[in-house]
Amino acid sequence: MSSSSLSAPPPPAPAPSGPASTSPWRSLRYRSMRWWSVANFVSNAGTWMQLTVQNLLVLQITGSAAATGLSMSVQAAPALLISVFGGAAVDRWPRRLTAAVSQALLGTVAFVTALMVALDRLDVTSLMVLAAVTGVIATVDGPACSLLGNDLVPREDVPSAIGVGALVHQAGRLTGAALAGVTVGFLGTAAAYAANGLSFLFVASVIPFLRPVRGAARHAAEHAAKAKDGGARDTMSVREGLAFFVRRPRLLALAGVTGVSAVFGRNYQLTLAVLVTGPLAGGAGSFGTVSTVLAVGGIVGAVLGARLRRPSVRVVGALAAAGGLLQVVAGMSPSLAVLLVMVLPMAVVESVSDTAGTAVLQTDPPAHMRGRVLGVWGSIGTVWSLGGPPALGLLMELAGARGALIAGGLIIAGAIGAGHLLRERRTTVPRVSPVANLETAA
Repeated sequence: MSSSSLSAPPPPAPAPSGPASTSPWRSLRYRSMRWWSVANFVSNAGTWMQLTVQNLLVLQITGSAAATGLSMSVQAAPALLISVFGGAAVDRWPRRLTAAVSQALLGTVAFVTALMVALDRLDVTSLMVLAAVTGVIATVDGPACSLLGNDLVPREDVPSAIGVGALVHQAGRLTGAALAGVTVGFLGTAAAYAANGLSFLFVASVIPFLRPVRGAARHAAEHAAKAKDGGARDTMSVREGLAFFVRRPRLLALAGVTGVSAVFGRNYQLTLAVLVTGPLAGGAGSFGTVSTVLAVGGIVGAVLGARLRRPSVRVVGALAAAGGLLQVVAGMSPSLAVLLVMVLPMAVVESVSDTAGTAVLQTDPPAHMRGRVLGVWGSIGTVWSLGGPPALGLLMELAGARGALIAGGLIIAGAIGAGHLLRERRTTVPRVSPVANLETAA
């Protein structure tokens, strides 16, 4: 398959006829989306096979828990520093070619790691270098694959595509974690990395045969022509992407809602673990039950979120505020049974909010800006993921597990409510009747 056949879009897929559907599975009406979902399942299973054994491998090599955390930070650091450049690259280069090449490169890194593990040549330095290279490639691969998946369905079916993607992610996670133990037990640690490399190559082999829908295919053709004559080099700058994000009130509002939720909520593996094992006097088994309910709620929420047709920031904010209030009630739970009752709707609301927010983020900007918007978002999200747990941990030190959940939930709901009222005040323009104007003039 030549690079020219990858950069030139295939004939667009026809849109299925019939009345508008709200089925969560409606994106799977498109053959390319079905293939993309299969490819993502294989890729997620391979990735989770590798992640399941990776931390153990780092501990085995270094004997240090701090080194394990450092390897994770080294892989995440590129997202904080250069995601905006990765997003600009996605806007500048042909999307299918970009996604295929990035998947192949990630597969190459996995194969190199597998070979070094098999030859017992993997040391701390090479491990950190490979982690950093993976992080750099991911700054391009993430937005390229996300936007490529959205190109396969019409705009109104993007929430369905995102919801299906979330379900595929969960299924791949469970499958990969289960296969990791079997693979390592029979074939060794290197086999898990090799399997992940094969999963990336499978995705790369599927990409050339995907057919975007008509609107996305037309944009891809225009994009390829602009890139060919050099026009994209002048117009698709990182600065333009940053300026667009800052001047887009809807995206700023989405960033605010998501940020306050990420810092003061959502880190339930931390807050609920302390609540269950502390004030509720439960053990590891009890927290395992809570984690299972959280996972089930996430799956249910992904299905419900996939039913949305035109999600908005208002919907995301309302769901996030509702999740904050549910978190307050969960913090006051007198027993594990009551907590389990509250955890399910918390997880459902969070998952629906995530699906709606992702759909807004990937459809609100014009097509030629979406890569850079996702790049900016990647940098912002990395700040939240790195800063949220320490901030929440400090709040727990000051107020305890219950206090952190209650205070965090009130902050989320209060901040979103205040933001909504402020927006309403700014957009409300008092109307003065002509009669009043005449009386004033007189």
